[in-house]
Amino acid sequence: MNLNELVQTISTHAIPVLLAITLHEAAHGYAARQLGDDTAWQMGRVTLNPFPHIDLIGTVIMPLMLFFVTSGQFLFGYAKPVPVDFSRLGHPKRDMIWVALAGPAANLFQAFAWAVVIYLLSGMGSEERFFLEMAQAGVLVNLVMFAFNLFPLPPLDGGRILVGLLPMRLAIGFSHIERYGFFIVMGLVLMGAVNTFWMRPIMQATTQAIQWSLEPLASLLQLSP
Repeated sequence: MNLNELVQTISTHAIPVLLAITLHEAAHGYAARQLGDDTAWQMGRVTLNPFPHIDLIGTVIMPLMLFFVTSGQFLFGYAKPVPVDFSRLGHPKRDMIWVALAGPAANLFQAFAWAVVIYLLSGMGSEERFFLEMAQAGVLVNLVMFAFNLFPLPPLDGGRILVGLLPMRLAIGFSHIERYGFFIVMGLVLMGAVNTFWMRPIMQATTQAIQWSLEPLASLLQLSP
């Protein structure tokens, strides 16, 4: 990938990535506040300002290095996790599920919203390539975050959801994996297992669901399927 292509890709992905990260983390904090824990709120983390959520290494340096080294074939990053004191939630074990689910739900909503933008641009016959590519990046970025964060292993959101769903004895044992979870997940990512057996099927199913839900809009705009 040459420099011009790299700059173009970064320019079309910057806003979708910042929005995806910001709304994901803010959604966790907002859900926690609604359910009894205002830790994130008091720390200023329930905000649409992306800067409190950005981790210099995980959000900026690591993704750029991986993108450049692998020519865009492999990308990974993370934001500052939103602090949640689960003991302050009204029903800690149950409410943990809703707090964890709020982040991926925010990404699913954004994927849908960016897809609407694509349909509207196409329906209006827009030839502005930059905004179309930005909307396409918005769909992809949010589908990736949605699927990846639902992987059922702590510290990912899917792992916390599973802890909340399991019987107490199993939940306690499973939660102990969290200290090693990041390394296990990264190992599975590098082996290709997460992409092949988890992310790809979920992203394909979610894409189909979004397309199905937007069929009335497509008909209204007289777009081809």
